[in-house]
Amino acid sequence: MDASGKLQVGTTPPRRDFGDSALGLVCTRSFPAIVGTADMMLKSSGVTLIGYEKTGSGYCTAVVRGGISDVRIAVDVGEETARRFDQFISKTIIARPSPNLEAVLPIGSRLAKFLSDRGYSRLSKQAVGLLETRGYPAMVGAADAMLKAAEVQLAACETIGDGLCTAIIRGRVADVAMAVEAGMHEAERIGELHAVMVIPRPLDDLEETLPLASYWIEKPQPIALPLDLKAPQKELAAPEQPEVEVQKTAQKTIESAEPLEPEARSPQAAPPLVEPIPLPELDPLAVQRPKPSENLEE
Repeated sequence: MDASGKLQVGTTPPRRDFGDSALGLVCTRSFPAIVGTADMMLKSSGVTLIGYEKTGSGYCTAVVRGGISDVRIAVDVGEETARRFDQFISKTIIARPSPNLEAVLPIGSRLAKFLSDRGYSRLSKQAVGLLETRGYPAMVGAADAMLKAAEVQLAACETIGDGLCTAIIRGRVADVAMAVEAGMHEAERIGELHAVMVIPRPLDDLEETLPLASYWIEKPQPIALPLDLKAPQKELAAPEQPEVEVQKTAQKTIESAEPLEPEARSPQAAPPLVEPIPLPELDPLAVQRPKPSENLEE
């Protein structure tokens, strides 16, 4: 969490431990009634809404945990709210639940962890509208009428047995109220309208426990860091060719070269041959020397 206490994107919410806290249960026979009851219980004292336990035939139970005094206040307010809806069935308070009870039943950390791992909803922080009918056709017709009457989104639908089906819509308060009114008329025309509820500003605990279609859930994604483009890269060296390949390449290059024409050759390429001049052989005995008398007369 950051300094403001909000959960950062991509982090896992901390697991809550309710081992030493009191337990409070309020049961109704309508899903919109139990959601409205839970909303009033949360706003009346400092309790935590763990979730809802649906046991069939339309029976729904809101499970809250907290200090014993807060739980007593919340359960009393929940009973009063459920009786006002004419849907109250029963209630109970357990000051110190047995550890074995919490390990087996969905009344503590097991249910809270399942709800916290669901993901982030794109419809959070919007008003909630619930319309319950007896029979599926009436619920579908009412949901279609609500979507066409105002700017709302169908968040989910919930069935709790005994033919009771609830359509849950989200949007602005005025749009939700208008849509619920249109859905009531359509449900009564098709079948039986059982209960309706509008919650202008749901608390965070109520947001986590409301049914939500997977279409609206966003899972946190890891942040992709940009690549460091300034990082030095290794130069790719040319692969060394085997010695046999080098020799073949050189031989092909020599064979492909064109021979030079005789006229194009340089004069110095082949110097002409010079024949040696033969010298006469001299006989040393055949040389005549001049006589002394002849040389004197001259």
